[in-house]
Amino acid sequence: MTKARVLLLVVIALLVTSFFALELGQYLTLDYIKSQQAQLNSLVAAHPLVVAAVYFSVYVLVTAVSLPGAAIMTLAGGAMFGLGWGLLLVSFASTIGATLAMLVARFLLRDQVSQRFARQINGINKGIEREGAFYLFTLRLVPLFPFFAINLVMGLTKISVPMYFLVSQVGMLAGTLVYVNAGTQLAQIDNLADILSPALLMSFALLGVFPLLGKKLVDIVRARRVVAKWHKPASFDRDVIVIGAGSGGLVAALIVATVKGKVTLIEQHKMGGDCLNTGCVPSKALIRSAKLAADMRRGPALGFRRQSPDFDFADVMERVQRIIKTIEPHDSVERFEGLGVNVAIGAAKILTPWSVEVNGQVLTTRSIIVATGARPFVPPIKHIDRIDYLTSDNLWELRTLPKRLIVLGGGPIGSELAQAMNRLGAQVTQVEMAPRILMREDPEISSLVTARLEAEGVEVLVDHTAREVLVENGEKYLLVSTRQGEEKRIAFDQLLVAVGRKANVTGFGLEELGVVITAQGTIEVDDYLRTNFLNIYAVGDVAGPYQFTHTASHMAWFAAVNALFGTFWKFPVDYSVIPWCTFTSPEVARVGISETEAQAANIAYEVTTFDVSELDRALADEEAYGVVKVITPPGKDTILGVTIVADHAGDLISEYVLAMKYGLGLKKIMGTIHIYPTLAEMNKFAASEWRKQHKPEWALELVGRYHAWRRS
Repeated sequence: MTKARVLLLVVIALLVTSFFALELGQYLTLDYIKSQQAQLNSLVAAHPLVVAAVYFSVYVLVTAVSLPGAAIMTLAGGAMFGLGWGLLLVSFASTIGATLAMLVARFLLRDQVSQRFARQINGINKGIEREGAFYLFTLRLVPLFPFFAINLVMGLTKISVPMYFLVSQVGMLAGTLVYVNAGTQLAQIDNLADILSPALLMSFALLGVFPLLGKKLVDIVRARRVVAKWHKPASFDRDVIVIGAGSGGLVAALIVATVKGKVTLIEQHKMGGDCLNTGCVPSKALIRSAKLAADMRRGPALGFRRQSPDFDFADVMERVQRIIKTIEPHDSVERFEGLGVNVAIGAAKILTPWSVEVNGQVLTTRSIIVATGARPFVPPIKHIDRIDYLTSDNLWELRTLPKRLIVLGGGPIGSELAQAMNRLGAQVTQVEMAPRILMREDPEISSLVTARLEAEGVEVLVDHTAREVLVENGEKYLLVSTRQGEEKRIAFDQLLVAVGRKANVTGFGLEELGVVITAQGTIEVDDYLRTNFLNIYAVGDVAGPYQFTHTASHMAWFAAVNALFGTFWKFPVDYSVIPWCTFTSPEVARVGISETEAQAANIAYEVTTFDVSELDRALADEEAYGVVKVITPPGKDTILGVTIVADHAGDLISEYVLAMKYGLGLKKIMGTIHIYPTLAEMNKFAASEWRKQHKPEWALELVGRYHAWRRS
């Protein structure tokens, strides 16, 4: 804690202690004010400005420090200054005091609370940005809510000071008016219950509820206005229509069918979507084959003679297709229809908010879930259309290994495929316009992967921007430039574009309907995954913010449940603990915040690391390369984020995902038995490193003296 915070705490403690020690509360009672009313009125008559200034200052101090007595002082204001001046003084004094109390809470507590409950506070702040003023106004209208508690809680958020002041000023005005007016009739008041009768309290409660009802009414009117030009059917063929049979669509359709809803799943291409056919499954199959080739080349490290893998690249790619076909039945039409899902293979066209056309048939539905995924994004590189470039969509059609391959992009897909193709024998150059590959990870994490790629033979060119494709005398070149303006020509046989993905939002009726699209090109959804049409939902890559198969499945549950039961009870999607993995070798898995993100968010943190080269099982496997990096608040074992760079990091991260999901700290992980020798021990050893850094030296010193005493 800083010196300024300590000083402020001391001042507040002295004020509060003095208030109770000197029994100042006796002067802020109804009986005392009534007994002194004549003297107070005389003082006001003799020195109106001085008394008003003293009264105003004391009121601000009482409310700023959250001392009891503000209600009595409000009555006194009415008794001393009358309704007009009393209302003016109390209104501004109470608002200034409340704002100061909020700022005190923010200064003393917000950083600590934000560190301890980072994910929850971030979610609250997003809500404050959208509707903070509205809810603060509602709370201020109802005297049932303790104002000091409102000041404390709002101090933990990022609500702006001007907004807080203005909304508090207006919101507290009605209650202040009642109290000040009552103060003008002080002689008739025996206790506070005479002011806030049950009927008056109910009136205030209704006054507070009114804005909520008004907002709900506005939402209903707005929603109806959006769909006003379409005719809503009197009945529906389906409860839900799901467009897209990738991970998100399959899960959404299955959930609807499981709870006995009637659902149609529409897919225009292949069941399983990108993940099965062109993404997760084929890439991991290719990576596995490439890993065997790499292991064979490093035979001497494992006690074997040096050898080169003998294979036909076409056989490797046929194996990839075999794996796809093996998994296909899991996502097949037959399986899902057997589970109660009606499946239609064809192009969907949304006609109205309640109707979708497929194969010439128009189906009506209560709700629509859009899960159309994304496709590879191809940047506007000059003359790229002169060549048959590759993407993650058509790479799997290759049957001849390109001798010279350029991989454009340093993200997860580009890095995975660059390493895999290099291990299979291609001469790979990876081109990335950013300062490093894997930009979502911390710099030293990117460096670990870069060093491994370069050690295996990949030429990694960062800070290089692709400008133009040149074709000269049958030879193909990529013209790239650096930030300094230097240009370079790279000869290639094949160019693989892997710079990101673009959401599929066109061609099936969203434009005609008027569904809002974000600046990033994804469908705009609210916390409940609804579009601006409240019965149309979007999940997965087409909506973001995370373009992972597992997050699409995660979102699908919320969308399906909200589509079916949202009229009565709906659930905001939970992004609090989202893990992911880049399947290079070593793998890079992460959950929670990175050190870079903690710095950007101004979150105080500590870093604990464990070097994988010290792990027995990693040494035995000749995989002793990587790190476990844990982010925690200073002095606490609460897990804010974890990055693992290691063999099987994608599997190992699950222990930390579980811990973060259910609030388990590093001490719990350290106290859990892990089998020896396993890679999972690195999680326990990382927790042990944290414990070493925070061992109670004073207690150990006492124990040492105790042992010395016992030996003497």
